[in-house]
Amino acid sequence: MLDLRKLPLEAQLTALLDSEVSPEQRHELEQRLATDENARRLHEKLRHGADFGRRRLDDVLKEPVPLALVRSIKSTQPPKTPIAQRAMRPQVKLAPSGPQALAAALILFVVGCGIGYFAGATPDADEIATTTATAPANNNNWLGDVTAYQRLLIRQPRHLVEVPASQAEEISSWLTTVIGVPFRVPDLSAESWTFQGARIILGDNRPVGQLVYSNSDGDIISICFRKDAQPPETDDFKETIKDEIGLVTWHNAGTSYVLAGPSAEATLGQLAMKIATAI
Repeated sequence: MLDLRKLPLEAQLTALLDSEVSPEQRHELEQRLATDENARRLHEKLRHGADFGRRRLDDVLKEPVPLALVRSIKSTQPPKTPIAQRAMRPQVKLAPSGPQALAAALILFVVGCGIGYFAGATPDADEIATTTATAPANNNNWLGDVTAYQRLLIRQPRHLVEVPASQAEEISSWLTTVIGVPFRVPDLSAESWTFQGARIILGDNRPVGQLVYSNSDGDIISICFRKDAQPPETDDFKETIKDEIGLVTWHNAGTSYVLAGPSAEATLGQLAMKIATAI
């Protein structure tokens, strides 16, 4: 166990927070915290910085995986030559001396403490985290609702629509009246998708039109559209993935669109572009 008394106070307190101390060292540091106000203040800042870093890491891990990355992983071929048969480079063992190891440990401790200290001492840290958690996210809410309805369709393939495709005139007048958006039902038969009919769902507590298609493999896609509450930042096509559901979003003439389908479907982006010109 490294002698903490030879390290700066920041390094000692960081080791205490990381549980990298012996029982004797923990007792000694806790006694100092009980009597030294400056040490307590520094310990609190380091703890706050560590907590803030963990929260930001959790937020990053919750972000959806890009659709392109998932497809790239699925399409990657295994190596033809077993790894065990590949020529291995000779390993070079480095054995640092005692003073070198102590110097390296000091550098690592000081760098780690500096990061935690400045993160914890930043006055806007809590405000940024709170703003991120409480800021309105209407676009995310509507995409989350579309994703939930798409999962529902996958699980009940015998009850896909409210109005079947055979009642095309009713679908047109019904959705146009409720959604407030004129549209045409795209013909995707050339891409092996058959129109099944339509339904109305709720996205962020607002009505959304949903046109449902299926193919011979039993896969299901749906085109969802609604009137914009406010203009988006860009009209460009954007692909994302939420578990097994792939989403392609775009905007045109005051209307937001989403094409939802299987995340493994590599042609979703191209299909969305064709739909955008036909709908």
